[in-house]
Amino acid sequence: MLTLNIGNHWHSGRWQLLAMLGLLHGALLLGVESSWVHPLLLAHLGLFLLWQPLWRGEREVGRGAFAFIMLAAMVAMFWLNWWTVALWLTGLFGLVGARVFVFRDRWTRLLYLSVVAYLLAVLLLWVVPNLFAAQSTIEVGRILMWYVLPLLLPAMIFLPVKKQLAEGGQTVDFMYSLMLFMLLALVVLGSLAFMTLQRLEYLDALLRTLFLIGLILLAFGVLWNPRFGFSGLQVMFSHYLLNVGTPFENWLAQLTKAVQREPNAAAYLRSAVTLLADLPWLSGLSWQSPDDTGLLGQFSKHATVVSDSGLRLTLYAKQPLNPTLMLHVHLLVQLIGYFYQAKQREQSLRDITRLQAVYETGSRLTHDMKNMLQSLLSLTSIAQSREERAQQLLQQQLPLLTQRIEMTLAKLQQPLIENETLQLALNAWWDTLRQRNQHQVVEWRVPDSLPDKSIPAALFDCIFDNLIDNALRKRQSDPGITISVEIRSEPVCLAVCDNGDPLPENIAANILRGVVVSENGLGIGLYQAARWAVQLGYRLSLVSNKAGNVCFELRDSKGMKERRNLNL
Repeated sequence: MLTLNIGNHWHSGRWQLLAMLGLLHGALLLGVESSWVHPLLLAHLGLFLLWQPLWRGEREVGRGAFAFIMLAAMVAMFWLNWWTVALWLTGLFGLVGARVFVFRDRWTRLLYLSVVAYLLAVLLLWVVPNLFAAQSTIEVGRILMWYVLPLLLPAMIFLPVKKQLAEGGQTVDFMYSLMLFMLLALVVLGSLAFMTLQRLEYLDALLRTLFLIGLILLAFGVLWNPRFGFSGLQVMFSHYLLNVGTPFENWLAQLTKAVQREPNAAAYLRSAVTLLADLPWLSGLSWQSPDDTGLLGQFSKHATVVSDSGLRLTLYAKQPLNPTLMLHVHLLVQLIGYFYQAKQREQSLRDITRLQAVYETGSRLTHDMKNMLQSLLSLTSIAQSREERAQQLLQQQLPLLTQRIEMTLAKLQQPLIENETLQLALNAWWDTLRQRNQHQVVEWRVPDSLPDKSIPAALFDCIFDNLIDNALRKRQSDPGITISVEIRSEPVCLAVCDNGDPLPENIAANILRGVVVSENGLGIGLYQAARWAVQLGYRLSLVSNKAGNVCFELRDSKGMKERRNLNL
């Protein structure tokens, strides 16, 4: 390996470019037959190596690149003719013209456009006429080379070009460079074809060639976008770019199957990188992610690192990647990263769902325990009283309390099993409810007959205990409050109302939708009860919040929908 210290800092790059063009201009004025043209072109080639954007200044130039440099120098010394000069100027035109699209600064782009115009004028009006022996054009080109173009080079010095970083100066779009090279070669060869076939002068042949190429480019511009039912060349070109050696649709289908098949993000990532490693232009790859790291295949010196969404992939290619394959690599890694993020979110949602189920079950059990402790406190108060009915009330309430304690212990042993959805006949549940709360001063409202329709007893018990507890707590501050409990059927509805003060607006708006801060707590009991009711097909709502009429209702939402559909 040979190391060339090729400097490419922008503060000297413009001077190197202008000096290179000046030496080239002098060599072309002397002609290829002059003995001075060889040292001038060798100096021109040396300045080109200092200015060139193909290799970075700190990188080593390989044997192949060094052999290419030596071959170009040998051609300049021994096989120099107008064809060689025309080929060199065409390549230089493509290289400089491609850099016009790199810089964003207006004056920098103007500088490179001026260089492109200079090279184009020199090639078409001086080199090619000498190549084709067009004497009339040579006289015009001589005036241009002696009096016009020498003024253009010093004018480039005074352009107020901004200072660019060396990194930006190294960028070359090889696709643009290749297209410009082929376009200019087509102009030269087209002019030669017109001159040979139709016996035209060089200027006439050049104008006809430029006119035909302009028409072709105009036709391509019209056909590029979809028009008149034609899908457009842009779609065809994009489809070609997305072809990565194997059909892109098939590769994407396999990637989608891996997403559906693998249970977690780490397993999916392994399947995805295995699919990526099967591409024929890769020798191996390695990956790093929050879940896993690994390596597939073999290392190579052509490594490309791509990062996306916490995923870092290092791809080892069998040969240097061209810009098209780099586009493929970034697209494929973005797809893998997108699905990897989706898998991570899916796994997080599963974990959150499990935690939420445990939390909701624990929250309901906590409120069941609170309600049972309150019932136990009431029974303790009854036992300490000297009333004659105290013993009878204890004998009636203790079996019911024992039954509720047994149900709560069963939930604690198996918290995720829906044993709390035990069904009980509505009339039987209502009788048990009244018997359990007969010591409370409550107005009970019930129709003449209740159907034996089944209801989730645990849900109704939980919601009733929360509502009656809140109403009794309100009565402690205002003993004159009347509490009423009403049961209705068709659809099933349980209402707990009082004639006390209404809830504050901020609490009433969110009491069943989230956790609210109030004087008596956070409203977690009613919030969890409302969520549980929705899961079982019921709806808990605050139907009235007026002074003298505060009313909560638990209603069968399924029965309401069925009844509404029958009416329709």
